[in-house]
Amino acid sequence: MRVLLTGACGFVGRTIATGLHDHASGIEVIGFDNLSRAGSELNRRALIEGGITFRHGDVRSASDIESLPACDFVIDAAANSSVLAGVQGQMNSRQVIEHNLCGTVNLLEYCKRHHAGFILLSTSRVYSLSALADIAVKVEADAFQPCGATSSGLTRHGITEDFSTQPPLSLYGTSKLTSEFLAIEYGNAFDFPVWINRCGVLAGAGQFGNAEQGIFSFWIHSYCARRPLKYIGFGGEGYQVRDCLHPRDLVPALLAQLGAGAGRGICNLSGGKANSISLRQLSAWCAKRFGEHVIAGADEQRPFDLPWLVLDCARAEQQWHWKPQTSLEMILEEIAAHAERYPEWLDLTN
Repeated sequence: MRVLLTGACGFVGRTIATGLHDHASGIEVIGFDNLSRAGSELNRRALIEGGITFRHGDVRSASDIESLPACDFVIDAAANSSVLAGVQGQMNSRQVIEHNLCGTVNLLEYCKRHHAGFILLSTSRVYSLSALADIAVKVEADAFQPCGATSSGLTRHGITEDFSTQPPLSLYGTSKLTSEFLAIEYGNAFDFPVWINRCGVLAGAGQFGNAEQGIFSFWIHSYCARRPLKYIGFGGEGYQVRDCLHPRDLVPALLAQLGAGAGRGICNLSGGKANSISLRQLSAWCAKRFGEHVIAGADEQRPFDLPWLVLDCARAEQQWHWKPQTSLEMILEEIAAHAERYPEWLDLTN
């Protein structure tokens, strides 16, 4: 089986490419990336040295996609993955749509032409901002936790795939949700398999240290280097909670989907409740690991921020016999060791 992997030189793409290459005989991976992000050239060299075929190109360019050889499956890991993309920062709103939606259309046309299956790495940010903000929370052990009765799409384990996706979401979230809709429509119209994985926060050593895209890596690297850090919003206490998943834990689910043949579906793939932590708890972990460091606080509210977002992955367990294998402690320690080994990492990858 030949697999085209877009975004192959990002942190997640490289991890998936290496995982498929190392653990699945009979799978040839072709990595595809535009090398636009700081640090991506480091990953390109690592892929080539590891024996993975690399092709330079941009998913926004139909001609770049058309020049690729036929593959049996596409795994789309190419995206601008910041919830603030198009609202704050250097990328404008049109570029967000071009990266995250128009690029998907080009890949779906490729799948139509070659009758290839399609796997989309989507995001927890397709879930409704207003519905998530309406979840009542209380503070327990320096972390926000839901309180009261569960509602539609919310269980004691987290947000399920049935939770509201009603806008507003963010430009990033809407571009990914629209990509999901288009993928299912293309798969249905042209009869190829489509699997959509809504991922929570992905984290591990080697992740580019960007606060919007890799908060765990950014926080631990910054703490280790004693750089300024600040809790923003919700009283400036750092009680916001996210779950995290190491991207190598995506590989077993992807292998199951590659081998499933026909079918279409959506599932959450995330660390879940067991791998969730607040920023304040993360700082306490860092203090034990590196020593004390002062964290500032500000009550200013950032766009699209949420007090609590944890995914329930029961559907993936039932359908794919999948569970996260890398514990929260293992992920944090892996990043911490990387921060000590590469003190210049934040500057190299931003």
